[in-house]
Amino acid sequence: MAITKEIIEDKIEVVGDYKAIQVRTATIIKEDGVELSRSFHRHALDCVSSVKNDDDSWTHTDTDVSGESTEVQGIANAVWTTDIKNAKKAANEAATI
Repeated sequence: MAITKEIIEDKIEVVGDYKAIQVRTATIIKEDGVELSRSFHRHALDCVSSVKNDDDSWTHTDTDVSGESTEVQGIANAVWTTDIKNAKKAANEAATI
């Protein structure tokens, strides 16, 4: 009786005006090749994060995707253009009251 655990990224989506990347990871437990259970975890990545400083200036940080799979990294590099990042920065600043 062999029990195995497999973790796969089974869904990667690019959504919204600023090309957020949503990643769904499935954890699959099998016994002798027959699936016993499957559970999911999701996380989302924005191209940039922004913080308003005490002096009312802004600090914008590009999202580090080095810990993501090569597939997610490739998608981020393809869709997170300079124009998209600049638009996201402007939207982040505009959203702050």
